[in-house]
Amino acid sequence: MPNERLRAVMASGGWTHADLADATDVDPKSVERWVNLGRTPRRTTALKAAEALGEDVHALWPALRQARAARAVSPELVALYDQRADLPVSVFAELLAQGRQQIDVLVYAAVFLHEAYPRLNDLLRERAAEGATVRIALGDAESLNVQQRGQEERFGHGIESRCRLALMHYQSLIGAPGIELRRHGTTLYNSLYRADDQVLVNAHMWGVNAYAAPVWHLRRTREGGMFDTYAESFHAVWETARPVEG
Repeated sequence: MPNERLRAVMASGGWTHADLADATDVDPKSVERWVNLGRTPRRTTALKAAEALGEDVHALWPALRQARAARAVSPELVALYDQRADLPVSVFAELLAQGRQQIDVLVYAAVFLHEAYPRLNDLLRERAAEGATVRIALGDAESLNVQQRGQEERFGHGIESRCRLALMHYQSLIGAPGIELRRHGTTLYNSLYRADDQVLVNAHMWGVNAYAAPVWHLRRTREGGMFDTYAESFHAVWETARPVEG
């Protein structure tokens, strides 16, 4: 299908195929394909052509706008859930069970894991025994940031007690080969559950308990993407955290 808009603009300005080819550093046959076959040039070339013709690039090639919208969704996004409560705990357990090299958990408490999946510690031991490095970062109940979160979520001292309860749940893993527990006092913007190149990110929202906040599932597909950003965030918190000793 010919690009009638491009054809009309070129005709009104007296542009030939050769003229536009010179302005965009392409072969005249490429311009012919744009006009007669409706082909869409690369974005950089389209911008050159639009500037030369004094037109809006998306008006000349609507497909560019569509492609841009498509790219707005990260290729690393596997799934997006309205709230954590929508996910059965088996989703978290199955993800962690896939970890062969690295398992990282960054939370304040997340006691829902042990409450709904009592085998969690056994699973982590099994993964560590198979060679995975397991790192668990829990909230420090004495941290002002943890206490502030309790006030913001209208949970009061409950969040502090849950941090202590979480530590009790993981207590038997202290000193286990390949597993390390630490306590952190950072402001927690997201809870992270990572297994190798996949991570479940539970976002945190002011005044909303974590179970009612969204979760997105990411899989690493490229260097420097969203997955790497969250992995670096975990590392930064881990460096500030204090080891839990038996």
